[in-house]
Parts: sequence; C-alpha cells; structure tokens
Amino acid sequence: MLFTAEEVAQRLAGRMKALRLARDWKRETLAERAGISAGTVKRFETTGQIALDNLLKLALALGCLEQFEAVFAPPPARSLAELEQRSQAPARQRGRR
Repeated sequence: MLFTAEEVAQRLAGRMKALRLARDWKRETLAERAGISAGTVKRFETTGQIALDNLLKLALALGCLEQFEAVFAPPPARSLAELEQRSQAPARQRGRR
C-alpha cells in the first residue's frame, strides 16, 4: 500500500482523534494533558499538520509514545552474517554524495 505524506498524516490524526473520543476527552482535555494548545490539537485533527515535538507530546498523553520507537528502525537482519556485519561496521557520521 502506497500513501502520500498527507494521507499518512490524516490517518494518524484520525486515529489520534478516535483515541481521544474513546476516552471521552475534549480537545482541551487532551491539550492540557499534553502541554500544548487546544488549537494545535484542532489543527492536527482537521489538517493532519503538527510539529513532531507536539505529536510526541500527544502520543505521551495518550499512552502511545512507545509506538514511535520503531520509526526508522533498521530492517531485521536476514542472516547471521548480515547481523555480524552490522555490528562490526563503523557508524557513518555523514552520507556520501
């Protein structure tokens, strides 16, 4: 399944709103618990746009922060040799051109 960045953002916003409503919280309640403005919550729910730090604050307030831990995680190794190669390779500090 291929989604645009905007579609993914809207889907995240929809799931966050569903969690908020399942807890019977107003936007103001979630905003207060997350330490952000109610306008930020409303903008996220309607447009899918939010700063990363505010998204993580919402996730923490809803008890979902640990789900972000897997974002950008390397894929599982397909073999023992690949796993060994990863552990021995020096961590790159910069990308190549």
